[in-house]
Amino acid sequence: MNLKEVLKIADEIVFSKTGQHLDDLQEAVLRGTLQRETYKQIAKDFGCSESRVRDVGAKLWQILSEELGEDVSKSNFRAAIERLQFSLFSNVVQDHVRVGKINFCGESRHSPDLPNLHNEETSNSKQTKTSHQDLSEMPELGAFYDSPSGDSYASRTRELETLKTWILEQRCRLISLTGISGIGKTTLAVQLVQQIKDEFDYVIWCSLDASYTIDEFQHKLIQFFSQSEKQDSPATKQKPLPLIKYLQKHRCLVVLDDVHNLFCSGELAGKYKPGYEDYRSLFKQIEKLSHQSCFLLIGWEQPREVTQVKSQNTPIRTLKLTGLDIAAGREILRNYGLEEIESYSALIHRYQGNPLWLKSVASLILELGGCVTELLTDDIILLPEDLKDVLQQQCDRLSEIEKQVMSLLARESDAINLAKLLENSIIPSSDLPNALQSLSRRCLIEQQANFYTLLPVVKQYIKGL
Repeated sequence: MNLKEVLKIADEIVFSKTGQHLDDLQEAVLRGTLQRETYKQIAKDFGCSESRVRDVGAKLWQILSEELGEDVSKSNFRAAIERLQFSLFSNVVQDHVRVGKINFCGESRHSPDLPNLHNEETSNSKQTKTSHQDLSEMPELGAFYDSPSGDSYASRTRELETLKTWILEQRCRLISLTGISGIGKTTLAVQLVQQIKDEFDYVIWCSLDASYTIDEFQHKLIQFFSQSEKQDSPATKQKPLPLIKYLQKHRCLVVLDDVHNLFCSGELAGKYKPGYEDYRSLFKQIEKLSHQSCFLLIGWEQPREVTQVKSQNTPIRTLKLTGLDIAAGREILRNYGLEEIESYSALIHRYQGNPLWLKSVASLILELGGCVTELLTDDIILLPEDLKDVLQQQCDRLSEIEKQVMSLLARESDAINLAKLLENSIIPSSDLPNALQSLSRRCLIEQQANFYTLLPVVKQYIKGL
């Protein structure tokens, strides 16, 4: 019996007693106990006080004692579960095994040659895990440009490890992956899913479009989960459960790409379209209710209730992608045959290491036979038509007040602080902070201390309107 199966049985016991599945801290206490960690170690790993871990542990041992009919404590929990394992095996010929008040399905049974918990790592390595995956809407994995360095730009490997830590170790329930168009959000997410998909019972990738109502979305997920369960147990006739029940019952990874399609154009970032407001309730439910699953949201904009959360004590995280470093940017130019241009470093900085922007300008240079490279030495920012189209899509979503701020920033040669913005604009002082916050969430402006400026490429685009 391996660690996952022990936790599953413990979850069944707790659910039978309380009507609630194990929460993250309860699972951490049981996992640490099986790995012979002290309460102090468990508290340190989870990021809470030792007294809280002890309180949670005491309540768990009481529940387990009442349900298993014997005194269960931290010191004998492993032995109690091994006795339970033996009891399950002794009833292997039955369709269901009854221990105390709990009915365990036959899938928890094991053959005599299975190792006990002391050899759980060996058992884990040999176990074949059933994983259901619907990745039909996930793009193909393209080139993953990265070169870890000390450069101020991003390392995609480091960002990938951050996401894996949040999902696999910290068990975060709701993660937003945001950044300006073309920065590589979807590429990073595809790489992530390819690496961690086998850690989940269910994995599904959904690309949201303008017609994806909350009812249609939940129906899609429930249909995926329920049909997969029927494949595992064809003889079982169960009605589909509410979505949250599947997220509690199984370890699921749900990826929502293009989540910005849920929000209005012409409003500040993150305001839901009419008829789509119930997504807010879904995301709050995913955050607040205890379950073992994770939602990854990808888009230019994120829900306001997600973006505002910064505390590390919540199950919510936000990762804002920035451009690639010089080495990774040069790899993109090399693939276009431009690795020998003298000003490649300045070019990468000028286009903020944005993969899509670099590919666009590289195509322009290549198609014109390289003659435009002479312009690159004069700090000129080239805007190919396809790059303008991409920027227009994002700028078309701006509210009128955001457009005013963008125009004002485009006229400034240097970064400008809030006080000067108030002096130079007719925007009410009560509205300007909200506009700046919205533009920041859209990743269209940069902030250093109390000063704001536009990205150079965005500034060039705005000045040309």
